[in-house]
Amino acid sequence: MTDANVDARLAALESRLGRLEQLLAAVNDKLDRAAPTAPSIEETQRGIQAWVTEYVSLRLQQLVPETCEHPEREADQSIVAEGPVLPGTRIRCTDEVIHRLGRIPIPFVRQMVAEKVAETARAEKVGLVDVLFFERAATF
Repeated sequence: MTDANVDARLAALESRLGRLEQLLAAVNDKLDRAAPTAPSIEETQRGIQAWVTEYVSLRLQQLVPETCEHPEREADQSIVAEGPVLPGTRIRCTDEVIHRLGRIPIPFVRQMVAEKVAETARAEKVGLVDVLFFERAATF
């Protein structure tokens, strides 16, 4: 190789490196401008939590439909001292409610629903959770 040939190749290499440096600077500028518009970790977490809540609510509505037919209960049967309780709580419920909870396939979702129903029952001072109350209280 001659000195002229080496000088030409070196000049071409330096030119390419200059273009590469300009491209990298442009990419860096774009990333710097885009960073403030990116959602924060808290916003991302809230978005994921909202999506999961909506998904779980949809699945619960599919698993525990509001259109199920149930025999009418007499008024004097509304308070029962004996019987099953919602899992993880002291709230009394009917066998049908236990059956409905058992149909929820995901354990942590099942527990979330039981806690939500129990919390609503305590707030409304309900002595016995029946299917109608369960369907109303289990929706998020």
